[in-house]
Amino acid sequence: MARLFIDLEICSTCRECKVACDYFYHPQNNGIANLREYATFATICRHCEQAPCVNACYHNALERTGEGHIKRYKMRCTSCKSCSLACPFGVIFQDFIPYLDSKCDFCVGQKGRLPKCITTCPKKAVEIKDVEEDLEQDIYFVGEHLAVHTRQWSREDIKAQPKKK
Repeated sequence: MARLFIDLEICSTCRECKVACDYFYHPQNNGIANLREYATFATICRHCEQAPCVNACYHNALERTGEGHIKRYKMRCTSCKSCSLACPFGVIFQDFIPYLDSKCDFCVGQKGRLPKCITTCPKKAVEIKDVEEDLEQDIYFVGEHLAVHTRQWSREDIKAQPKKK
């Protein structure tokens, strides 16, 4: 099955995202910001047991889901960036926390032409392709329509590192 594929390692090399979006209902939408946040929270976020970001959010815009992932409720978020400052790993990037809601619909059902996010990405970090989930190649499925290439953090990485003396 063809999925929207985003390579976060390539995507993170841009200083400013130039990607445009085809989202039908809101032409000013920046769906790629939502897509990057979604992919980052699912694959890179450390999902800390004590979650300082969740505790720092006084609007209760962040919470842990049943699967253990951190989720942001954008309608509660005031973009105060307390979560960005509280994250001990620097995973919640300040540019991911816009007040206005942007939503990526993965251009599901669009036929005949490539979505704008693919044609406007100067680094070709976004594409539609048939891809299999491959943990050894750092390719992860996030939901039904998205595949992400990134180095996923795990607690085993920390345990495997030799102790510093």
